[in-house]
Amino acid sequence: MSRFENIYLIGLMGAGKTTIGRQLARTLKLPFYDSDKAIEESTGVDIPTIFEFEGEEGFRDREQKMIQQLTKMDGIVLATGGGAILREENRQLLKENGFIVYLQCSVDRILERTRRDTQRPLLNTAEPRERIESLFAQREPLYLACADYKIDTGVLQSKVVVNHILEEYKSVHR
Repeated sequence: MSRFENIYLIGLMGAGKTTIGRQLARTLKLPFYDSDKAIEESTGVDIPTIFEFEGEEGFRDREQKMIQQLTKMDGIVLATGGGAILREENRQLLKENGFIVYLQCSVDRILERTRRDTQRPLLNTAEPRERIESLFAQREPLYLACADYKIDTGVLQSKVVVNHILEEYKSVHR
């Protein structure tokens, strides 16, 4: 497989990157990676702990190193962290090395999916809706600028999303 056959999933937390990524990888018989899980495995601590001790900037440094490592691999499906696109270097690495799919999802749906999740430091706030709206406003232009393909994961079943992504991916890689 060539490097361009990598599929990278971007989007806000709760958009379905891990769920869709696993299904895509299984369908394509490719290895699946989640950059947040890879960071946790390499550090031996969870993301909230990294945020607590190193802050968001420290986490973003670790994330950037992990994106560098993962984009060197061939023939993978990668679910990135929701903020991976904040750094220009990450956006460039993703663009140069794979097919980028933006999993777009409404604020209401993200709130519904993440409301009981205690492992999302950016939502550890009294006003999670405002936080998600703020993240969406900040990141949406970056997601759109990076994406080769965009799909709304808030209204479609994951199996349908996977099929749409595969159709688009195959049409581009003929």
